[in-house]
Order: sequence, then structure tokens, then C-alpha cells
Amino acid sequence: MIALHSSGVFLSNGVPCETAPVSRLEGRKRTLAWSVLQSHNISGDDKQLHIRFDAMVSHDITYVGIIQQARASGMREFPLPYALTNCHNSLCAVGGTINEDDHAFGLSAAKKYGGIYVPANQSVIHSYAREQLAGCGRMILGSDSHTRYGALGTMGVGEGGPELCKQLLKNTWDLDYPEVVLVYLTGAPHMGVGPHDVALALVKATFESGFVRNRILEFAGPGIASLPMDYRNGIDVMTTETACLSSIWETDETVAQFYEAHGHGANYQTLRPGENAYYDRMVSIDLSAVEPMIALPFHPSNAYPIREFLENAEDLLAAVEKDVKQRWPKANPHLVDKIHDGGVWADQGIVAGCAGGLFDNITAAADILRHGSVGNEGFSLSIYPTSVPVSLALTRAGVAAELLESGAVLKPSFCGPCFGAGDVPANNALSLRHTTRNFPNREGSKPGEGQFSGVCLMDARSIAATARNGGRITSATQTDCDIHPLPYHFDATPYEKRVYNGVGHPRPETELVMGPNITDWPEIPPLAENLLVELAAVLHDEVTTTDELIPSGETSSYRSNPLRLAEFTLSRREPQYVPRAKAVAAMEAERLAGTAPAALTALLARVGDGNELAKTTRFGSAIYANKPGDGSAREQAASCQRVLGGCANLCHDFATKRYRSNCINWGILPLTLEGDFTGENGDCVFIPGVRAAITAGEETLSASLLRKDGGKEALTLHLQGLTAEDREILLDGCLMNYYKKKERLRWKKSK
Repeated sequence: MIALHSSGVFLSNGVPCETAPVSRLEGRKRTLAWSVLQSHNISGDDKQLHIRFDAMVSHDITYVGIIQQARASGMREFPLPYALTNCHNSLCAVGGTINEDDHAFGLSAAKKYGGIYVPANQSVIHSYAREQLAGCGRMILGSDSHTRYGALGTMGVGEGGPELCKQLLKNTWDLDYPEVVLVYLTGAPHMGVGPHDVALALVKATFESGFVRNRILEFAGPGIASLPMDYRNGIDVMTTETACLSSIWETDETVAQFYEAHGHGANYQTLRPGENAYYDRMVSIDLSAVEPMIALPFHPSNAYPIREFLENAEDLLAAVEKDVKQRWPKANPHLVDKIHDGGVWADQGIVAGCAGGLFDNITAAADILRHGSVGNEGFSLSIYPTSVPVSLALTRAGVAAELLESGAVLKPSFCGPCFGAGDVPANNALSLRHTTRNFPNREGSKPGEGQFSGVCLMDARSIAATARNGGRITSATQTDCDIHPLPYHFDATPYEKRVYNGVGHPRPETELVMGPNITDWPEIPPLAENLLVELAAVLHDEVTTTDELIPSGETSSYRSNPLRLAEFTLSRREPQYVPRAKAVAAMEAERLAGTAPAALTALLARVGDGNELAKTTRFGSAIYANKPGDGSAREQAASCQRVLGGCANLCHDFATKRYRSNCINWGILPLTLEGDFTGENGDCVFIPGVRAAITAGEETLSASLLRKDGGKEALTLHLQGLTAEDREILLDGCLMNYYKKKERLRWKKSK
């Protein structure tokens, strides 16, 4: 089905091969990734890229913070098309007026700075970008990790808010030229096999080994021709879960028809890898061998063919229960109880968001459910079309009526079910979702408080087959229903009547609407001469996700208020982190006020003159995690630590580039180490001369681990791969300080 090839390949005459009549260097320049990246690179160096994007997108969890950062750094208008969508904080009963206050802020910002404002329930972020902003050869930056439009010939990148702030200030996204992986598709999928099945198989094959991590996936091969546009988009958006950097696909008449149907025919170009293009690795996928899949908690890579899952359900569900008990002793999972009456039974089906709510997925589900019934027992089925134009097309085609007749419920365009703000399952329920993720807590339960629900990912087709069987988990290929794709007719009228588009026409006289929860960022100090950090959370999980660092769901309402949001940091993984970090911050406040606490000077006395060191040593908190930052691009996973006085992350590796970038942009030292780390909560790490070391570009730092029991050990830390700008940001304390400094220097020169 899927094979991984770790050695490089050329693509000659459309076929992968080991040799070609060109060098690897020349072959690299013939990939689509090369042409798109270099056309946006302004550095003049094809190895050190400084990228400017064609457009940006943010949703209502992230855009307030981004605009506030950019305002504080001197932004006067949006220098590129920037769409502010309202698809995450759409439940405006949560937190009182908070969410709708953010929407009012967004509209006023779009007017003031010249942006696009997409009202709540009009479209999810990535649907709007596909429909209105994509173009072959373009690049789009989004403050959401699933910013992926490669199937449309558009390279999408998901990053934390500070990287979008840089673009708003006419600066660049900087990176070393990445490796490119060929994803070579052959064959055609069987009836009942959907895009989520292909995507989950790809994630399973690549994620754990890091085979494509921080690399670009380039899709090519004869199998592409068999895939409709929604099918391609459905696979592409899930490439985020492989931990790749971005994606790009070759384009054809199917893509041309998509652009034509959406009124943007001029945005189409035929994109093909050049003859003898060279790729650093290859993933080959035989689409005809892909089976319907199910991803068990707690990651999309924990995937199995549904057939295999049903054959081994007791063992697999028992393993999930064991994992739950190890992570959250208060939880009492009973997933094995779902096995009865000759099958495995689910309680809920959800088809939603940028992966699930596509026209073809929903029409396929309707075909399977036609003349059937979801039933009047415990199983429920909710379907969220990805945009109002999709809902309109479903209504006009009669599909909406058929789904309602079956007992399914149609809901507005909304991303909530993907991250725990909608359709939260009951305790011990088993939910099947065609959404992007099934990370711990992401569906809204709180296992640390004894709540638990199991979320599995499945394609809409198999979810519909399961619904037709009253909740008995069923592969779509085991149904006798035919799927008949319908033509999609896009109508832009809802956007024309509801979306505010002020691109190129800022109205600087507009006053920003600032609700009571919208606050400015607190002052963040620059890096001191020395650094002492106390470990406020030590996490030995294989991977720590951004959903664990800052939970999604109800916390999203507070993302315009840095101090209130910070109270939720690690709340579902290490609840004592916040009080520990606050205790450290209180001692640092005393030190800054001129009276260093005796406990602090005593700590520093273990490495020198405590009183003298207290004058030049910043005291902050830190997190140790084996591999932090998988998942969402949200900057708050880092900024919340910083607001609480966090100064460093210690780890063996960062799960994603975007989380490491968030740490740097918020002035958190991204420190790595080798070998086992035996530090515990309450131990401290002292790094002498850290400011001078970063200034000099040193990548290895000598430190001391000061154990709370009085022990002391030498520790070697690494600070690798920092650019000159990265170092300056860390020295200044955060990206906002860096830009404020630059603005002051410009002002002085102008005088």
C-alpha cells in the first residue's frame, strides 16, 4: 500500500529512478518546491531562504493577538491580502461577550488596516483560502497548522502568530532550504475508500519515524488523475499530521476546472516537475491497495484498517484503556465495553471542518445513508459543511434534505468539533470523526477530572456506513450502496453579500473595537547576563502536543487576554505548572524590585557569590519535555509560558519547526540536550554568561543542574541553528521588543 524509500530518486519520464543524466543539485532545481520557494525568496541565496507570502489567513482564536503584536511593533496597514475568518470561536455563549467582542475587533481591524473579514459560520479558514485566495505557484501563510493548499498548486504554511506579524511588518519567513520528498501516487481508490483513508495510511507510515518531518511533500504520479479535487484537498490538508513543513502537487485539468468554477480561472497554471527532478526521499502510494481506516486515540498515526481493527478490537481498545490510566489515573475508561452483539459500537459520528466538511464527502455520505436511518438509539450524526457556498450547493442538489430525512443533523460552518468546542461526547463515549485530529483532550473531555471520551478518526463514507447500521462500526466498502459523485456549482453570492473585503483600501481613521477581554501584551524584559530557571514541569511523554501545553476548547475564549489564558497552561497535563511558575515569577519580581529573596541568593551561592549574581541573573521557569510542540501552530503554547515568566524549553528535539519558532519569537530559549535527563520538578538550571554566549553565536552552553536536594551536576545544553535575527530576538526578550527597538532606531535616524 505505502512504501518509504530513504534514498534519493529522480523523476524521469514521469517514473522514479535511481539515476539520471543530471546531477542531484541540478535535479533539485527542477522540483515544483524549488520553483515556488525560490520565486518567493528575496535573500539572493538559494540555500538561506527569506520568504514573502502572497496572502495570509487567521481565525478568531489567533488574529487578535497577531494584530495586537503588529500594532505594538509599528504596523500601519496590511501589506498583503489578509483574511480574518471566524470559525473557531463561533459559540458566542462561551465566556459571555468575549468571542463576539473578538469578532467586532476583527471587522474593525479589517477596515482600519485593509483586510478581509469573513463573518462567523460563513466559512472555515481553509475553505475560504481555497475558494478565494489560492493560485498556482502562490504561497499562503496561516496561523493554523492545517494551512495546506498544495493540491491547488499553492504552497501553504502553518506558523505561529509572530511569523504572521513579521509579514505584516514587511519582513520575511526565514529557513534553510528544506529537503523535498516525492509522494508518488499510482492506481485508483476503490468505491467507499475516501481521502481520510489515504491520509491516515500516509500519516501512519511516516509520523512515528519522522520520515517527512520538516520536509516538503511533492505529489506526482499517474494516480493523481483518478482523484477529484475534493479528494485531493482532503488528503493534502492532513499532511500536517505527518509533521511535514508544507506540500505541493502537480496540477491538471481537474485543478483548472476548480479555479474556473470559483471565478478565478486566471489563477491556474499547469505545474509539473521538470524532467529528471531530484528528491531526497520518496513515499510511494498504491491507491488501489488502500483500505478504509480508523485512527484510535490519541493520534492520527495510531491507525489501522477497519477490517484489522474489528478483528482485534478487544486487544486494541484494551491498549487504549491502559494508556488512559497511565496518563490520567482519575479517568475510568470502558472502551472494551463497546464490543457487544457481534460488533464494536460507537456513540457519535461527526463530519466537519477543512478535512471532512467538503462537498464530495457529504454527498458520498448521503448516498450511503439514502433511504436508511441513523436510528433512534444512542448514536448521533452531525455534519458541518465547510462553507455557506457548500451548504447552498448541498441544498440546491437535494442532498441536505436526504441527510435530514436519515436523521443526520446539518450544522453551520464551524471548526469546533475538531478541537473540543462543539459536539463534545459523553463520558466514556466513542466518537467517530472525519476531522483532522484526535489528540488527548482535543474533543473537549477532561480526563484529569475523571472525564474521558475516545475519539477515532474515520472517513465520512465509513462514518455514514456506521450510522446506517445504528452505530455499529462498519467499513464503507462493506455496504451495498453506490456512490454517485455530483457536480459542484460554486455560488459566490453569500460571500459577496456578507464578507467585508478591504484589501488595498485601508481606512486608518477607523477606531478599533476593543472589548473588555482584549488586552495588550505585558512588558517582557530582555535577556539578562545570566539565567537561572526552575523546572516547573518535567514531562517524559514521547511527544508533548500544543493541545497539552495550552488546551483548546473553552480556553479559546481567553486568547485575546494573555494573562487570563496563561492560567490554563498545561492545566490538563501538569496542573501544578501554573502555581510553580507563579511562585518563581514572584521571586523574580522581588529581585527586580531590589531585594532578592534569601532563597534565590542561596541558590545562586551554589554557583558563585549569591548576592552579586542576583544583580545580573534573571530567574524564570522552564519546561522539560522529550519532544514538545506537535500539533497546532498556535503561538499561545509558547506565549503563555512567557507571560508566566517562562524563559526556556529543555528537550531532546522539537516536534515541529513552528513550535520552536514560537519559542524563539517569544524569547524562550530553545535548548536541546543529549542523553537521559534526570532533572525533576523544583530542580534548577543555571546558565552563566548566556547573553554573551548568544551574542557571540555560541551553540554549546555549559550549565549546572542544581538539584533541590542540594546536589549539583554539570549540564551541556545546545542552542543550534539560530539565525542572526533569532539571536537578536532572544537578546531583546521577544519579537515585539525586537521590532520596538528597530522602530526607535529608525526614529532616531530620521531625526
